[in-house]
Amino acid sequence: MYQERIMLTPKDILEKEFKIDTRGYRPQEVDKFLDTIISDYEEMISMIRELERDKKELAEENMRLKQDVRTLKTKLEVVRDTTPGEINNADLLRRLSNLEKIVYGDK
Repeated sequence: MYQERIMLTPKDILEKEFKIDTRGYRPQEVDKFLDTIISDYEEMISMIRELERDKKELAEENMRLKQDVRTLKTKLEVVRDTTPGEINNADLLRRLSNLEKIVYGDK
């Protein structure tokens, strides 16, 4: 996915050979190549920032989901521990409503 955004590989940089003029390398050729390297590094930094943001969002979502699982397990234990004679229709509806809020979120 990100390979399309990076134009050079480390091997390309390593194997790059500039043509030599009588006075050394052609400055325009070197500048153009260095501009490409700079562009790649800027793009790579941008990609890293995007990935870091994604990682942070996923970690937050993971923590939220783990908390939801803990809450549901606790509520399930309460339901299991309650004897059948103690549950009435109002209790069932209230518990069902709470579980729907947890599963589907408050809307």
